[in-house]
Amino acid sequence: MELSLDQLGSRAGYTGSYVGAVERATEMPLRAFAVRIDIALDAHGAIVRLWDGLLKESIYPPWFDWPEHERKAIALRNFQLAVISGLLQTEAYATELLYGDKAAVTARMARQKILTRESPAPPMLICLIDEAALLRDVGGPDVMREQFDHLLASASENINIHVVPSRRHRGVAGSFVLATLEDRSEVAYVETAVRGITTGEPKDLRTASERFEAIRSLALPVDQSLERIERIKVERWT
Repeated sequence: MELSLDQLGSRAGYTGSYVGAVERATEMPLRAFAVRIDIALDAHGAIVRLWDGLLKESIYPPWFDWPEHERKAIALRNFQLAVISGLLQTEAYATELLYGDKAAVTARMARQKILTRESPAPPMLICLIDEAALLRDVGGPDVMREQFDHLLASASENINIHVVPSRRHRGVAGSFVLATLEDRSEVAYVETAVRGITTGEPKDLRTASERFEAIRSLALPVDQSLERIERIKVERWT
Protein backbone atom coordinates (compact mmCIF):
# COMPACT_ATOMS: atom_id res chain seq x y z
CA MET A 1 0.00 0.00 0.00
CA GLU A 2 1.54 3.27 -1.14
CA LEU A 3 0.29 6.48 0.46
CA SER A 4 1.48 10.05 0.21
CA LEU A 5 2.26 11.90 3.42
CA ASP A 6 -0.98 13.85 3.06
CA GLN A 7 -3.00 10.66 2.54
CA LEU A 8 -1.43 8.94 5.54
CA GLY A 9 -1.86 12.02 7.67
CA SER A 10 -5.52 12.31 6.68
CA ARG A 11 -6.16 8.69 7.66
CA ALA A 12 -4.50 9.20 11.05
CA GLY A 13 -5.83 12.66 11.81
CA TYR A 14 -2.59 14.60 11.25
CA THR A 15 -1.29 16.93 8.57
CA GLY A 16 1.00 15.52 5.93
CA SER A 17 3.66 18.06 6.93
CA TYR A 18 3.63 16.75 10.51
CA VAL A 19 3.96 13.14 9.33
CA GLY A 20 6.88 14.23 7.18
CA ALA A 21 8.53 16.00 10.12
CA VAL A 22 8.30 12.82 12.19
CA GLU A 23 9.71 10.83 9.30
CA ARG A 24 12.68 13.24 9.12
CA ALA A 25 13.10 13.07 12.92
CA THR A 26 12.55 16.82 13.31
CA GLU A 27 9.42 16.21 15.40
CA MET A 28 9.13 13.94 18.44
CA PRO A 29 5.85 11.99 18.20
CA LEU A 30 3.67 11.09 21.15
CA ARG A 31 2.47 7.52 21.61
CA ALA A 32 -0.98 8.53 20.34
CA PHE A 33 0.63 9.30 16.97
CA ALA A 34 2.17 5.82 16.83
CA VAL A 35 -1.20 4.25 17.66
CA ARG A 36 -3.04 6.17 14.92
CA ILE A 37 -0.38 5.54 12.30
CA ASP A 38 -0.34 1.86 13.21
CA ILE A 39 -4.11 1.68 12.65
CA ALA A 40 -3.90 3.69 9.42
CA LEU A 41 -1.26 1.34 8.03
CA ASP A 42 -2.88 -1.81 9.46
CA ALA A 43 0.49 -2.64 11.04
CA HIS A 44 -0.98 -4.89 13.75
CA GLY A 45 0.81 -3.12 16.59
CA ALA A 46 4.30 -3.12 15.05
CA ILE A 47 4.65 0.67 15.05
CA VAL A 48 3.38 0.96 18.61
CA ARG A 49 5.86 -1.68 19.76
CA LEU A 50 8.62 0.22 17.96
CA TRP A 51 7.63 3.46 19.73
CA ASP A 52 7.57 1.68 23.09
CA GLY A 53 10.98 0.16 22.49
CA LEU A 54 12.70 3.30 21.23
CA LEU A 55 11.03 6.04 23.25
CA LYS A 56 8.98 4.88 26.20
CA GLU A 57 11.76 2.67 27.51
CA SER A 58 14.54 5.15 26.80
CA ILE A 59 16.92 5.59 29.71
CA TYR A 60 16.58 9.36 29.21
CA PRO A 61 12.81 9.85 28.84
CA PRO A 62 12.60 13.23 30.61
CA TRP A 63 15.26 14.74 28.35
CA PHE A 64 14.43 13.03 25.10
CA ASP A 65 11.17 14.66 24.10
CA TRP A 66 9.78 17.01 26.74
CA PRO A 67 12.17 19.95 26.15
CA GLU A 68 11.08 20.06 22.51
CA HIS A 69 7.41 20.34 23.48
CA GLU A 70 8.34 22.88 26.15
CA ARG A 71 10.25 24.94 23.58
CA LYS A 72 7.23 25.07 21.26
CA ALA A 73 4.73 25.94 23.99
CA ILE A 74 2.87 29.23 24.05
CA ALA A 75 1.76 28.58 27.65
CA LEU A 76 3.00 26.36 30.48
CA ARG A 77 1.06 25.43 33.59
CA ASN A 78 3.50 24.02 36.11
CA PHE A 79 2.91 22.52 39.55
CA GLN A 80 5.89 21.67 41.73
CA LEU A 81 5.47 19.71 44.93
CA ALA A 82 9.00 19.23 46.26
CA VAL A 83 11.41 21.66 44.57
CA ILE A 84 11.44 24.89 42.57
CA SER A 85 10.53 24.52 38.89
CA GLY A 86 13.53 23.79 36.67
CA LEU A 87 12.66 26.81 34.52
CA LEU A 88 13.12 29.06 37.57
CA GLN A 89 16.12 27.43 39.23
CA THR A 90 19.45 29.16 39.76
CA GLU A 91 22.55 27.34 38.59
CA ALA A 92 23.68 26.75 42.17
CA TYR A 93 20.30 25.32 43.19
CA ALA A 94 20.19 23.08 40.10
CA THR A 95 23.75 21.91 40.75
CA GLU A 96 22.77 20.75 44.24
CA LEU A 97 19.67 18.96 42.98
CA LEU A 98 21.57 17.25 40.17
CA TYR A 99 24.50 16.26 42.40
CA GLY A 100 27.03 18.26 40.43
CA ASP A 101 26.26 16.68 37.03
CA LYS A 102 27.59 19.50 34.83
CA ALA A 103 25.99 18.26 31.63
CA ALA A 104 22.57 18.00 33.26
CA VAL A 105 22.94 21.45 34.85
CA THR A 106 23.95 22.99 31.50
CA ALA A 107 20.93 21.40 29.83
CA ARG A 108 18.60 22.68 32.52
CA MET A 109 19.96 26.22 32.29
CA ALA A 110 19.61 26.10 28.49
CA ARG A 111 15.92 25.26 28.80
CA GLN A 112 15.34 28.54 30.63
CA LYS A 113 16.16 30.54 27.48
CA ILE A 114 12.56 30.10 26.32
CA LEU A 115 11.51 32.58 29.03
CA THR A 116 13.67 35.41 27.67
CA ARG A 117 13.68 34.74 23.92
CA GLU A 118 12.51 37.42 21.49
CA SER A 119 11.17 35.24 18.70
CA PRO A 120 8.91 33.46 19.02
CA ALA A 121 7.44 35.22 22.04
CA PRO A 122 8.15 33.57 25.41
CA PRO A 123 5.47 31.24 26.73
CA MET A 124 3.15 32.35 29.51
CA LEU A 125 4.29 30.52 32.64
CA ILE A 126 1.94 29.90 35.54
CA CYS A 127 3.95 28.21 38.27
CA LEU A 128 2.34 26.77 41.40
CA ILE A 129 4.89 25.96 44.10
CA ASP A 130 3.93 23.97 47.17
CA GLU A 131 5.15 25.84 50.24
CA ALA A 132 7.04 22.73 51.34
CA ALA A 133 9.44 23.27 48.42
CA LEU A 134 10.36 26.68 49.86
CA LEU A 135 11.25 25.10 53.19
CA ARG A 136 13.40 22.27 51.80
CA ASP A 137 17.13 22.86 52.28
CA VAL A 138 18.87 22.54 48.91
CA GLY A 139 22.51 23.57 49.31
CA GLY A 140 22.23 25.65 52.47
CA PRO A 141 21.17 29.24 53.28
CA ASP A 142 23.34 30.99 50.68
CA VAL A 143 21.99 28.88 47.82
CA MET A 144 18.44 29.23 49.09
CA ARG A 145 18.60 33.01 49.47
CA GLU A 146 19.95 33.34 45.94
CA GLN A 147 17.17 31.06 44.70
CA PHE A 148 14.51 33.10 46.49
CA ASP A 149 15.90 36.37 45.10
CA HIS A 150 15.78 34.84 41.63
CA LEU A 151 12.13 33.83 42.10
CA LEU A 152 11.20 37.31 43.23
CA ALA A 153 13.07 38.90 40.31
CA SER A 154 11.53 36.49 37.78
CA ALA A 155 7.91 37.31 38.61
CA SER A 156 6.28 39.37 35.86
CA GLU A 157 3.10 39.68 33.80
CA ASN A 158 4.31 36.70 31.80
CA ILE A 159 5.60 34.64 34.74
CA ASN A 160 3.00 34.15 37.45
CA ILE A 161 4.30 32.54 40.65
CA HIS A 162 1.81 31.23 43.19
CA VAL A 163 2.58 29.63 46.55
CA VAL A 164 0.28 26.78 47.55
CA PRO A 165 0.05 26.59 51.37
CA SER A 166 1.11 23.15 52.60
CA ARG A 167 -2.07 21.20 53.18
CA ARG A 168 -3.98 18.35 51.64
CA HIS A 169 -4.64 19.12 47.97
CA ARG A 170 -4.90 17.42 44.58
CA GLY A 171 -1.18 17.77 43.92
CA VAL A 172 0.23 15.68 46.73
CA ALA A 173 0.69 12.78 44.30
CA GLY A 174 3.48 14.60 42.45
CA SER A 175 4.62 17.38 40.14
CA PHE A 176 3.45 17.87 36.56
CA VAL A 177 3.42 20.39 33.70
CA LEU A 178 0.89 21.13 30.98
CA ALA A 179 2.12 22.72 27.76
CA THR A 180 -0.26 24.45 25.36
CA LEU A 181 1.09 24.53 21.79
CA GLU A 182 0.48 27.00 18.97
CA ASP A 183 -2.40 24.95 17.55
CA ARG A 184 -3.98 24.86 21.05
CA SER A 185 -3.23 21.17 21.47
CA GLU A 186 -1.74 20.14 24.80
CA VAL A 187 0.99 17.86 26.07
CA ALA A 188 1.64 16.93 29.69
CA TYR A 189 4.79 15.92 31.51
CA VAL A 190 4.36 13.94 34.73
CA GLU A 191 7.17 13.15 37.12
CA THR A 192 7.41 9.69 38.68
CA ALA A 193 9.98 7.97 40.86
CA VAL A 194 11.18 5.89 37.90
CA ARG A 195 10.97 8.19 34.89
CA GLY A 196 9.29 11.26 33.49
CA ILE A 197 6.27 10.56 31.31
CA THR A 198 5.25 12.76 28.37
CA THR A 199 1.66 12.19 27.32
CA GLY A 200 -0.88 13.64 24.94
CA GLU A 201 -3.62 11.16 25.76
CA PRO A 202 -6.94 13.04 26.16
CA LYS A 203 -7.84 11.32 29.43
CA ASP A 204 -4.44 12.17 30.95
CA LEU A 205 -4.69 15.78 29.79
CA ARG A 206 -8.17 16.17 31.24
CA THR A 207 -7.06 14.75 34.59
CA ALA A 208 -3.97 16.96 34.72
CA SER A 209 -5.91 20.10 33.78
CA GLU A 210 -8.60 19.45 36.36
CA ARG A 211 -5.97 18.77 38.99
CA PHE A 212 -4.04 21.93 38.14
CA GLU A 213 -7.12 24.11 38.46
CA ALA A 214 -8.06 22.44 41.75
CA ILE A 215 -4.60 23.23 43.12
CA ARG A 216 -4.64 26.78 41.76
CA SER A 217 -7.92 27.43 43.56
CA LEU A 218 -6.04 26.94 46.86
CA ALA A 219 -2.97 28.99 45.91
CA LEU A 220 -2.22 32.47 47.17
CA PRO A 221 -2.58 35.39 44.71
CA VAL A 222 0.68 36.51 43.08
CA ASP A 223 1.25 39.51 45.36
CA GLN A 224 0.64 37.48 48.51
CA SER A 225 2.81 34.67 47.13
CA LEU A 226 5.74 37.00 46.61
CA GLU A 227 5.29 38.36 50.14
CA ARG A 228 5.29 34.80 51.46
CA ILE A 229 8.49 33.99 49.54
CA GLU A 230 10.19 37.10 50.93
CA ARG A 231 9.08 36.29 54.48
CA ILE A 232 10.29 32.69 54.30
CA LYS A 233 13.62 33.88 52.88
CA VAL A 234 14.13 36.21 55.83
CA GLU A 235 12.77 33.96 58.58
CA ARG A 236 14.22 30.62 57.46
CA TRP A 237 17.20 31.30 55.20
CA THR A 238 18.80 34.39 56.73
